[in-house]
Amino acid sequence: MAKEIVKKAKLQFPAGQAKPGPALAGVGINMPEFTKAFNDKTKDRGSEPVPVLITVYKDKSFDFKIFTSPASYKLTQAANVKKGSAIPNKTKVATITLAQLKEIAEYKLPDLNTTNIESAMKQIYGTAKQMGILVEGYDEWLKKGTN
Repeated sequence: MAKEIVKKAKLQFPAGQAKPGPALAGVGINMPEFTKAFNDKTKDRGSEPVPVLITVYKDKSFDFKIFTSPASYKLTQAANVKKGSAIPNKTKVATITLAQLKEIAEYKLPDLNTTNIESAMKQIYGTAKQMGILVEGYDEWLKKGTN
């Protein structure tokens, strides 16, 4: 028989640096147990932000699933900027290459709602556009159809 789910919480912590605190207190789990397991599982990911989905069961046990870092984080890294544009339709903050876009799309593929790399690239391009980051060669690639 399946365990009864009491709560699901989606949080984000720096890789290998989760600590007991207010964010975890509201979830209702054994905080030291979670932070140790999370930190062990993410210690090889540097200090990047790691989204996590925590599922809490009626017997107070829990499971968690970690996800890839946000596309916006990967784009700011690739573009070597601190943040996106405040007015993306008017002010562009950086330019990345099509190869960098594809690399980010391949990284994010497990967490996207597609298994097609071209569709993933289009999704990541949408995020880049909303951040005021241009993608060099994207329009030509789009006209060709595939890469």
